[in-house]
Amino acid sequence: MNASATHGNILSVEGLTKRYGAMAAVSDLTFNVKPGEVLGIGGPNGAGKTTLFDTISGVSRASAGTVIFDGNDISNLSAAQICHLGIARTFQLNAVFDTMTVRENLQSSAYFGTRNRIVPSLRFDKEAKEQADEAMEVTGLQELAGTVAASLPILQRKLLMTASAIASRPKLLLLDEPVGGLNSKEIDHCAGVFRRLRDYHGMTIVLIEHIMSFMTALSDNVIILHHGRKLYEGSAKGLADDKEVVEVYLGTAGASAVRAAATERLSHGVA
Repeated sequence: MNASATHGNILSVEGLTKRYGAMAAVSDLTFNVKPGEVLGIGGPNGAGKTTLFDTISGVSRASAGTVIFDGNDISNLSAAQICHLGIARTFQLNAVFDTMTVRENLQSSAYFGTRNRIVPSLRFDKEAKEQADEAMEVTGLQELAGTVAASLPILQRKLLMTASAIASRPKLLLLDEPVGGLNSKEIDHCAGVFRRLRDYHGMTIVLIEHIMSFMTALSDNVIILHHGRKLYEGSAKGLADDKEVVEVYLGTAGASAVRAAATERLSHGVA
């Protein structure tokens, strides 16, 4: 176990590098996440954000560095092993089982996400059903429980992905562009769901998002990546005052939106 895992961090990423030939999509990246924290990760397209999620969640293997989760070195574990330890993630694309109902999607996620099922049962157990019901309640999908996923509008498909991720009661939730493609009203709806996860369920969240006002309003801390390296790390409210971030990524209009979102965050009672 890496020593940094003893300092109260649920996730410690140290010197993480992912190369594709001569190109480093992520380069020598180090950061920590504390239990209950919401960390926002932003940056231009191609900055290495989704590659970072892939290496943390076991979708791809890092070229160098370590990932410590809840005291365990998960750098060389498979995606399934990492899921069973308590990391769940969503993807940019709507990755749900289209031919299954909302309830069936969530029961499947709860049943198989909790532990390795070498010989699965023919029926979902009581625990999986309870976890699925909880996930529907948190995300507001109860009335759509019997609806086939393929017929859901984009907002409800996004919420179903989030519900599927939390159905196994993870310790850490990775959200990859959770509000991409949504309108402002739908984004506000999702923000309410994530606030409930943060404030009432104590969920530790790392999220990638291009909509900086949304990310700033939710995040305790923010990391901005540029060409696979860390351009900024600090509080969400300090993001708009970093000249390099404004120049490289936010622009003047983006900085104004971030400041407004920081004010909104304070209005929700979050320092």
